Amino acid sequence: MSGRLWFFKRWRPRSLQARQLLAASVGLVAFLALAGYALDAAFADTAKANLRERLKNYATAYAAGIDFTRDRSLYIREQPPDPRFDVPGSGLYLQVVMPDGKGNSMSAEGPMLPTLGGGMLAPRQEVFEGPLPMIQIDGSEGSAYRYGMGLVWDADADPATEFPYTIYVLEDSRALGAQLRVFRGRVWFYLGGIGLILLLLQTVILQWSLRPMRRVINELTKVQRGETERMSERHPRELEPLTDSINAFIESERENLERQRNTLADLAHSLKTPLAVLRTQLDSGARDEDLREEFDVQLRRMNNLVSYQLARAASSGHKLFSAPLPIESNAEEIVRGLEKVYASKGVLCEFDIDPAARFHGEPGDLQELLGNLLENAFKWAKRRVLLTAHPLPAPGARRAGLVLSVDDDGPGIAPEDIAKVLQRGVRGDERVQGHGIGLSIVQDLIKDYRGELQVKRSPELGGARFEVKLPPGP
Repeated sequence: MSGRLWFFKRWRPRSLQARQLLAASVGLVAFLALAGYALDAAFADTAKANLRERLKNYATAYAAGIDFTRDRSLYIREQPPDPRFDVPGSGLYLQVVMPDGKGNSMSAEGPMLPTLGGGMLAPRQEVFEGPLPMIQIDGSEGSAYRYGMGLVWDADADPATEFPYTIYVLEDSRALGAQLRVFRGRVWFYLGGIGLILLLLQTVILQWSLRPMRRVINELTKVQRGETERMSERHPRELEPLTDSINAFIESERENLERQRNTLADLAHSLKTPLAVLRTQLDSGARDEDLREEFDVQLRRMNNLVSYQLARAASSGHKLFSAPLPIESNAEEIVRGLEKVYASKGVLCEFDIDPAARFHGEPGDLQELLGNLLENAFKWAKRRVLLTAHPLPAPGARRAGLVLSVDDDGPGIAPEDIAKVLQRGVRGDERVQGHGIGLSIVQDLIKDYRGELQVKRSPELGGARFEVKLPPGP
């Protein structure tokens, strides 16, 4: 068992380059093998067809020069079409089969040619057989291809004198075998050379095609070492989603780290004054009752400061790759509570939400965003509030963004007052109850999600419109 665990720990998946090179090599070798087999089969079929045609030409030439005597003895009146027919055991043989016997060429004297099988052929019948076993003139075993042609002898155009005969022409298979061996040697030599060249070429191409991946790895290594702050944007289209996601992750982590540092610094700065007050009271020798009262006040103050800073840190952070959250169900929960708080005003909230609209982030961030925007709208509305949400299309396979807007039929906000209203601790109207930090929290949240907030006049209700645009994700 320990040996298997050691093997799995030591085993590593093959690299992409090794996988592609192996797959391409196997495919190339298989292709070349199939191509070589196909070429070999095609050449063998062509060579056999040429051999058949050549033997047929010999048989036709012999048929034109053959005569028979009155006693049907074979007489060849012309020179053979190839001198090898007159050389015993030359590898090219002639057999003439007649009803009452047969005749052979001089070359057929000595070797034991293949048996004739069916013997004579019907007139105009042709056969091509082989390789058939035979015994060479030196006694060794061999084989031959045989072509046969069925003919009819009619010297005087008299049906009474007609008789059938068959011409067989045979050729030793060693000639065809030699051709095939030469062809196969050259084919596999050339295919092997082409294969090596293609393997080298595909290795070079593979190195070139994987260069962007190595560049991504090198840039990521530099980011890890702190030599660069982010990855470059000059990458192939297929790698852009990966590099964009890595850059977004790097920026998110850097922002989170900066946010934590700022939160700790703000908390330390906020607690410095209460601690200084307590130290002053202790050093002043105040009465126990006054000291206890001051301790109670300052401890409550510090508790509020800690709670506020922790809540701020929690609302500022978000996950880069979060599950999509529906808008309508979260909004309904918030609106039900606000309708109870502002029941005396009788405000009606309407929804115009696309079912495909989704918020990609923390549930608490969505609750904070909707809660502050809707509460602000309820606070200033006369009778109506409108919540609109629809997805923001994204190119390629990236996730969609979100456009979220809250309208009211209140007095609206003058363009020159928009920047002031969005400041922390500033209220649009000092007579209206509130702390003036809700819209600032909304603005901070939108900044964390790299979105934008626009405040303008509502075209539907005439009051203020707070429009939030969250960009598409990686």
